[in-house]
Amino acid sequence: MFDIIGDIHGCCEEMIDLLKKLDYEPDHEKIAHPANRKPVFLGDLTDRGPASVNVITKVASWVKADRALYCPGNHCNKLYRYFLGRKVVVSHGLETTVAELEQLDAKSYEHVSSMFRRLYEAAPLYLVLDHGNLVVAHAGIRPSDIGKSNKSVQTFVLYGDITGKKHSDGRPVRRDWSKKYSYECTVVYGHSPVKEPRQIGNTINIDTGCVFGNALTAYRWPEKQTVSVPSKQPYIEEKFHPVDPHDVSRLSGSPGTRN
Repeated sequence: MFDIIGDIHGCCEEMIDLLKKLDYEPDHEKIAHPANRKPVFLGDLTDRGPASVNVITKVASWVKADRALYCPGNHCNKLYRYFLGRKVVVSHGLETTVAELEQLDAKSYEHVSSMFRRLYEAAPLYLVLDHGNLVVAHAGIRPSDIGKSNKSVQTFVLYGDITGKKHSDGRPVRRDWSKKYSYECTVVYGHSPVKEPRQIGNTINIDTGCVFGNALTAYRWPEKQTVSVPSKQPYIEEKFHPVDPHDVSRLSGSPGTRN
């Protein structure tokens, strides 16, 4: 049994609020659930939010203790390259994480860097769970790519179906891949903020833009229910991708599941 949690982006308080609402007992070193459920983090742990370092230390500890699962997002990939000393542009949110890191002393910095590098290096590109019935991939995955991990698959999983063009603010232009494919399994992803969980066929986007002031959402498996907590961050309307109501099926769930 799993609780898949959307893009946290440094919103540590909301992460803890959501885990408690899901009946977990989180502390720094371990996380426990009375029904032995596991949280699954689908990438983009850091950047833009106020407490990326705290998110790193908690999630890395839980994954190391085999109390949680994790697969990386594009922001995770960029932070990993930053920690390796590679040339990356410190922008699009990374600057907030770097500002936190620069406040640490040398020993603490190396500890956080080491924790994150180990977390990233041990992580699969995406997660195939429940005997192949559930796939968790940060920005999504093509049906024909499940089971593969080449460069093309990595680009799609981390960035989505990009066109090669960019918006005026530097973000890549992405195609709406979820309308193009049919899946026998359920694919849970994030990456593109939406105001409500977006279900098309067997694909579910649960990035409800916590860092942009909306909500942090989990998708419960096998119940196929969403659970959310409100964001504590300022609301930024223009950050959300428009949703065509004709494309979206209402996610099943018990009354009161959504806040």
